[in-house]
Amino acid sequence: MQMSLNAEDIAFRYEVRAFIEQNYPDAVRQKQARNEPLLKEDYLSWHRIVAEKGWVAPGWPEKYGGTGWNAIQKFLWAEELARENTAELMAFGLKMVGPVIYTYGSEDLKKRFLPGILSGDTWWAQGYSEPGAGSDLASLRTKAVRDGDHYIVNGHKTWTTYAQFADWGFFLVRTDTESKPQAGISFLLLDMKSPGVTVRPIITLGGMHAVNEVWLEDVRVPVDQRIGEENKGWTYAKFLLSHERSGIGGVAQSKRALAKIKEYARTESDGGGALINDPDFLRTLSNLEIDLQAVEVTELRALSLTTTGEEPGPEASLLKVKGTEVRQRISELALELVAYCGVPDQSDTLKIGADLDILHSHYAGAAAATYFDTRKVSIYGGSNEIQRNIMSKVILGL
Repeated sequence: MQMSLNAEDIAFRYEVRAFIEQNYPDAVRQKQARNEPLLKEDYLSWHRIVAEKGWVAPGWPEKYGGTGWNAIQKFLWAEELARENTAELMAFGLKMVGPVIYTYGSEDLKKRFLPGILSGDTWWAQGYSEPGAGSDLASLRTKAVRDGDHYIVNGHKTWTTYAQFADWGFFLVRTDTESKPQAGISFLLLDMKSPGVTVRPIITLGGMHAVNEVWLEDVRVPVDQRIGEENKGWTYAKFLLSHERSGIGGVAQSKRALAKIKEYARTESDGGGALINDPDFLRTLSNLEIDLQAVEVTELRALSLTTTGEEPGPEASLLKVKGTEVRQRISELALELVAYCGVPDQSDTLKIGADLDILHSHYAGAAAATYFDTRKVSIYGGSNEIQRNIMSKVILGL
């Protein structure tokens, strides 16, 4: 999609581009080029640079450290980050718990936690899903029992992304077992170094350690680390998820991935010429580009709402469903493009292959891992089946 940009927008784009090119850590870029997993310090090295510039939280109100950018500027920022394939600025603090804290948290919690989220001094993890309580999140069983000015928390969370790096976590816990499920949940901020917190790794199909199990055994959490009212956590949880779903569409990342597919398809042969000229391949590619343009327009609409102070509505669910479906289809096309060169766990062989240059081998070697990893995007943040139920109710009135 070609947006109509004025001179100010174009100047902003090139300012952002120059900033990234001049300041992105070379050590991190080299690790990415070698398909090496990034560690906590790799992510934080880039976070601190962006924070120092004052650009780390474009979606926040200015009084809490936001940039004051309009919807187009926020979109261009995301697009340029994806264009340069920068390390992710961790969403758990910036796009999830941060907005919950400045919207519903006490003044003490705002002063205590918002600066660390902006600076990168505090890494957050999300304690929502449990065994048996994923998309049906309201059935969660992790329990918090009041003991004076503390809660005693016991339970088991799963799929907790980057919990191995986390300093703090935001957890949904059951504080009332008598009310209906949604009415008995509270939202707690929990120090991950607390006695009784155990993090155990889960290795995914792509061979990556990104997610974990978290066990909570008699963990003491001060009551003043609760967001809002007791038993009202479902309200704050839904607010957070609307922000999370708006970011899952991944338009900028999808555009970069499609550009890479085009780049390699111009040289990759199907036996009778460049793959980019194969009618079936080109048809699939064109359909993906059209669908991605539609997702892009939806993302711009959602960004426009946040710029005017409104919260994402059903657009967030629509963006989540269509955006993740496009991401999965792109990863499938990439795997088709590299064919047998994308066989999993063959990266060492590929790097010394006489018929493959190093850049191509890195791309091919990551294709299967990316394909496997992308299977999860239609599940997390509320499965796409759940999002369709939300849209049918809110938009269609069914």
